Amino acid sequence: MNKTVFIGIVDICKTHAGRLHWAMTELAHKKPINVETIQKLTDVDLAIFDQFIARFSKLQDVMGAKLLPAVIELTHEEGELSTFIDKLNRLEKIGAIKSVNQWLKLREMRNQFSHDYPDDPEIQASLLNKSFDMAEQLLTSLDRLVIFSEQYLVD
Repeated sequence: MNKTVFIGIVDICKTHAGRLHWAMTELAHKKPINVETIQKLTDVDLAIFDQFIARFSKLQDVMGAKLLPAVIELTHEEGELSTFIDKLNRLEKIGAIKSVNQWLKLREMRNQFSHDYPDDPEIQASLLNKSFDMAEQLLTSLDRLVIFSEQYLVD
């Protein structure tokens, strides 16, 4: 793995992470979210929620599609890693991610965002409350991967 390419992938992740963190900070006073909260959202609040959802999804996507495979390549882990779950298992084994199960839950949260529930504020509130905790885990996972990878970037 070319060090410059790896750093470029990390920079993209950090951009999404920074904007996700900003949205989380802006929305913190709305927690816990309930039906009444959903019904009283302003256009600005909705735009910030959209930013939160978009950045969570983009960060999870980039980490899964680019960063995790780059960490595998960077570490020169050997063996047949043909499926995504094989890669996750190896990353957990070497300590790059906390757990396969956690990563799969983060991916499931991203998938849930792709479904729109405009007529069900209870589902919206529940999903958003759960997603705040998951976003913290996603940001922590990024930090863990970056710190883990530093040992392989030494010239």
